[in-house]
Amino acid sequence: MDYSVREQRGWYLYDWANSGFATTAIALFLGPYLTILAKAAADPDGFVHPLGIAVDARSYWSYLVSLSVILQVLVLPIVGAVADYGNRKKQCLAVTAYIGAACAFAMFWLQGTDYLLGGALFIVANVSFGASIVVYNSFLPEIAPPEQRDAVSSRGWGIGYIGGGVLLGLNLLLAVNATKLGITETMAVRISLGSAGVWWAVFTIPALLVLRSRPMNGQRQGRHKQVGQRAAGAVIGQLRHTVADIYRYKQTMTFLIAYLLYNDAIQAVLALAAQFGSDELKIPVSKLTLAILMVQFVGFLGAIGFQWLAAAISAKRAIIVSLVLWTATLIYLYAAVRTTADFFIAAAAAAIVMGGSQALSRSLFARLIPAGREAEYFSIYEISDKGTSWISPLVFGIALQFTRSYRLAILSLIVFFIGGLLVLLRVDVARGEAEASAG
Repeated sequence: MDYSVREQRGWYLYDWANSGFATTAIALFLGPYLTILAKAAADPDGFVHPLGIAVDARSYWSYLVSLSVILQVLVLPIVGAVADYGNRKKQCLAVTAYIGAACAFAMFWLQGTDYLLGGALFIVANVSFGASIVVYNSFLPEIAPPEQRDAVSSRGWGIGYIGGGVLLGLNLLLAVNATKLGITETMAVRISLGSAGVWWAVFTIPALLVLRSRPMNGQRQGRHKQVGQRAAGAVIGQLRHTVADIYRYKQTMTFLIAYLLYNDAIQAVLALAAQFGSDELKIPVSKLTLAILMVQFVGFLGAIGFQWLAAAISAKRAIIVSLVLWTATLIYLYAAVRTTADFFIAAAAAAIVMGGSQALSRSLFARLIPAGREAEYFSIYEISDKGTSWISPLVFGIALQFTRSYRLAILSLIVFFIGGLLVLLRVDVARGEAEASAG
């Protein structure tokens, strides 16, 4: 297979592009801002009523995150199948990226009590975001040989952190100087949300110019002909085949279960941390922005550091170390975080393990995928990948709604880290690679 350094660099650029949405919108501004809009529309008891359902305004954001990923469960496998059918990966990446970027840009116009419109824009943007990452991740086995995938994946995550951090830094300058510029803090937030869409759209262009869609090899062509000649039939057939096929790869399935558990919790922490800091600790937007900005650059160092750790002790063992540290961080958040300084310490601890756990998980999974099924298998993986989770936010939202305590809601997520760790211990990576290679 033709592996190109130039194409790897182009692949990194899409992580740079989409990370602006992950950091500026999901990790920082959108959760607290939609909570403000929901509170403005709430009844005297603090509840809003989307579709006639009583929802605590403070739980609205976590429920939205869950709903968007439930929809991803339906949409992402179809996107993966379409991308794998023929040579449509680049086209699928373009369509999903620009739908998401357009919705993110439209968030600039949210104000007042527009919590329903904001929720709708977020759902479409996040589904598109997840779909684009499915296609993006599926390029990894095609642009890097097995022995380079840990390093290439880690560099992608690291460059994504830098890209998200640069945009966040610009938005921090805007937030700090809002008064001097003659705009309100709310307007600064709206501009920041819109900027995530512009950033995403602009930096997707060079990635699309460099990445190449590969034609199917003979084996893949034969399988697709068996599935059917028409695209719709091929998509349905591929999906059926993927669901049935994955059960044949026991180690791949075991790893996926572990990953869906622990990474669901990771994404929940990332998506809900800003809301916790804003609503529970009353940290001002400028300091929250600084904390998330710090996470991006510390996360870059963590991704590179865990790449070295993986080279020394294996990717699986490095992920295990990260999950132990994640569990300790959650306990610290529950028991000790009371001030802005405490929040910064917790954010730094999370950042160190965040990049490593995610980058190594992606490269490890790429080693367990049968050839020719990359986008389909990554569509399942993406159900709980970058910026997406659904079970943990749902548990968080329910815990918050019924206990009225952010700390108990945060602590409830620990079960996902422990469960994921226990399942991961059962994965035999060498056996999984042999199963995938055998086809």
